[in-house]
Amino acid sequence: MERLLLIVAIATLSSCQIANIIPADKYIEPEPIALNQEQTPYSDVWERIAKSSSIQNQQIDDLTLKYINIYLENPVQFNKLLLKGQYFIYFVLEELERYNLPPELALLPYIESNYDPFSISSSGAMGLWQFMPATARIYGLQDTWWFEQRHDPLISTKAAVRYLAYLHNRFDKNISYTLSAYNGGPTLLEKQIKLNRRMDKSTDYRDLKLPKQTKEYVPKFKAIVELIVNAEKYNIQLPIFPNHSVLGQITLDGQIEIFAFSEFAELKPEFIYKLNAGYTKWASPPGKTTIFNIPIELVEPLNLKKSEFVQANQINWVTHKVSKGDSLWKIAAEYDTEVPVLKKVNYLQSNMLSLNQELLIPLSNSYNQTFIPYQAHIVSEGDTLWSLGRKYALTPGDIAKSNGLRIGSPLRIGKELNIGNKNIYRTINSKKRTILYSVKQGDSLYRIADIFNIQIEDIIQLNSIIDNEIKPGQVLKIIIRAF
Repeated sequence: MERLLLIVAIATLSSCQIANIIPADKYIEPEPIALNQEQTPYSDVWERIAKSSSIQNQQIDDLTLKYINIYLENPVQFNKLLLKGQYFIYFVLEELERYNLPPELALLPYIESNYDPFSISSSGAMGLWQFMPATARIYGLQDTWWFEQRHDPLISTKAAVRYLAYLHNRFDKNISYTLSAYNGGPTLLEKQIKLNRRMDKSTDYRDLKLPKQTKEYVPKFKAIVELIVNAEKYNIQLPIFPNHSVLGQITLDGQIEIFAFSEFAELKPEFIYKLNAGYTKWASPPGKTTIFNIPIELVEPLNLKKSEFVQANQINWVTHKVSKGDSLWKIAAEYDTEVPVLKKVNYLQSNMLSLNQELLIPLSNSYNQTFIPYQAHIVSEGDTLWSLGRKYALTPGDIAKSNGLRIGSPLRIGKELNIGNKNIYRTINSKKRTILYSVKQGDSLYRIADIFNIQIEDIIQLNSIIDNEIKPGQVLKIIIRAF
């Protein structure tokens, strides 16, 4: 594909009319509307965005032009970026329509997170929409031991669209202000608008005293909108995203192990986690039901055989936060389990507990609760891989593989070995979860390793990094512990 780089004269933009800002204490969040069942038959999501965009025939300033050309310099990479929104962008468009918001806002996650639900910024923002903890709490996004709703692509989208509706209405439907407020905060934006107004200065977002990141944020967004709306002009071949949902859901009874479900659905575990990124552990949260997002074409065939799967794979776990007066014996009695089991599954070397410590509890009173995610054997004199294999009905190779040993290696007395049957072994592997991390300005391998509590060498080996060099925008695979 031949690149088309813009060579245009940049028109001087006049300052925009000041928005009628609604004071925050008098603002009422808009209510969603019912979607029209007889929708316009767009050929794909890109046409839906292009034909309904509020940014039409925009004048292109220098900074927007710069970002347009950055995208055009590597069309293959740009196409890869767009593909990341495949399973989520239609849902985002539907939510935006419910709040009567501009459809081009469905492109915002490309700027925020590369449409990556696993994305975590250096400041602690998470998910497709990069929610900070304080904003997440305001919009009811929960963070538990089992579940982080900022990572969930659908739940976080509902919250983000509500927030965008708040900003869009508060700033009189001015999309540049909406974007600036989303990035830099509405209070700062409102303060700078009022300051420029009092000084009889331009109130265009470019003339406000805003952080550099915020001033670049709007041009970045407008650049990608320009390329989508006028793809043919720039000789861009957009990926085929139909204007209907490609993501469905399946509801299963009880609590489900992620790896077991991935085998049942015949999908890679990393893909299951991507579609269900809110599930941060090796299993779904405890409860009566579990909902998995899956490709829509799998909904019907998996529903037909889900009962058999649930019966064979039911598990039942909860977490307990240690409070004053708790002991292992008290907790074991409360949940009808045993102290050795609590110590084993929580890697406890002593009987001491810390206040607010989270303990994983298997509910042994369930008649089919036979699943244990971790089983250990302390090597004693005379133990060999062959004798342990006979004891635990495993092959010596399985034990060696799950403990990083060679078949001929002698066993060190006192060493703790991971032991288990097929289900247990699978879960030992599932304790390691692969996520993607986009390198930020100022990141180093040391800093990233510290954030995720992993070894620098592991990052280098997994990502084939040469000379310890990483650069902003580079996406790294990171393997973290699932619990």
